Amino acid sequence: MESLPTILVIDDEPDMLWVLESVLRSNNFDVFKASTGAEALAIAPQTEFEIAFLDAKLPDMEGLEIARLLKVSHPSTKIIMISGYYYEHDDKIQEALRTGLIVHFIPKPFSNAAIVDAVKSARLLSQPSD
Repeated sequence: MESLPTILVIDDEPDMLWVLESVLRSNNFDVFKASTGAEALAIAPQTEFEIAFLDAKLPDMEGLEIARLLKVSHPSTKIIMISGYYYEHDDKIQEALRTGLIVHFIPKPFSNAAIVDAVKSARLLSQPSD
């Protein structure tokens, strides 16, 4: 039986945390939440996350900086950036995608299906190729 991923959700908006957690848990994923970069970085050493959903703008840190720090301790974690601030074609987002810092970008607002599809896509990246 295939194990389901452990997912870290980092967003400073309580409603956004609730939506992401609800969508992911309804698909039987194990979810940890953080509302600041500092909180996420404190949780990270305690658990191995296959996937992290990360808001681009948090009150204490930039999302891309958090992504860099998470990658130091968890290089195999697939980071999915969500944002109402950046657009997919923004230079910073394109660079993060190109270098593998993030594996996917989802603009806000998003559909529940977009979240589930992003998890499926990120998990395919973790699969060994034949």
